[in-house]
Amino acid sequence: MAGAPPVIIWEREVESLLHYKELIPRLEEALGKFSSRDSAEVIQPVRSTVPLQKHNGFLGLMPTYMENDGVLSTKLVCFYNRGTGSTLPSVSATVLLLDPESGHMKAVMDGEAITNMRTAGASAISAKLLMLHGAEVLAILGTGQQALSHYKAFTEMLSFKEVRVWNHRREGAEKFRRSVGGTVTVCGSVEEAVRGADVIVTVTRSIEPVLCGRWVKPGAHVAAVGACRPDWRELDDSLMKEAVVYADSREGAMAESGDVILSGVEVFAELGDVINGIKPAYREKTTVFKSLGMGVEDAVAANLVYEQWKAKAYKL
Repeated sequence: MAGAPPVIIWEREVESLLHYKELIPRLEEALGKFSSRDSAEVIQPVRSTVPLQKHNGFLGLMPTYMENDGVLSTKLVCFYNRGTGSTLPSVSATVLLLDPESGHMKAVMDGEAITNMRTAGASAISAKLLMLHGAEVLAILGTGQQALSHYKAFTEMLSFKEVRVWNHRREGAEKFRRSVGGTVTVCGSVEEAVRGADVIVTVTRSIEPVLCGRWVKPGAHVAAVGACRPDWRELDDSLMKEAVVYADSREGAMAESGDVILSGVEVFAELGDVINGIKPAYREKTTVFKSLGMGVEDAVAANLVYEQWKAKAYKL
């Protein structure tokens, strides 16, 4: 109702309302709509950023309008290159959901769970489309919130016989293993974690390459999530140049991904191009999905949260 105050949905409630089984199909549909470049489906500019130099971070603004779906949203996200041992979060986000006709703000919701889950959901879609059939070994580099969300998404939506994890601090990897409750192998080095792995997820805070192409087996799929600035890296040149590179947004990758920009490689296709049948999924080749995150992913996730909140509030 116009003029009514917006609904406030905090992190714990967002987590209780958002589930991968409902989210991932909507994300897959949204990725296809984005890559169709139909302005009636999705209008989404490349993320604009404001440097927070004193705090070694950035504020990102991520508006999206989905005319046909009647969804208008924007995310405000601060992300930081934190030093080792910092207790402050590396990402903090808020999502605003608005009525596109009146401009009235319908909801303000914590964006951290939305960011974690939509990012992991997109990575899981990339693995579903690009990993080898019969993939058995998953390796996760990093043990923060994105690592946890990726573990949950990948083990819930896909099937692996072995999960390995590495962190630059072993105690971080041990804590991760205890927190997930599943069978996870803690590895002492990146090489140990990724040798022979079918799917590799990089969710680190690194600004220099941590994953070397010589350690990655042919045909492996890499979902590269960290290194979201033009001068930050997670993957070395040999891996980037050997792989077929996919992205959520070609424009986003060319503007923001140090792995793409500094290696000089071309983005072969967007994930939505594969979903739409425009470009092939080269499962038999080594593939990299470079994830930068998109406003349309936040929009569909936030709209789903709002729908679930309304159903719960009014017992629809």
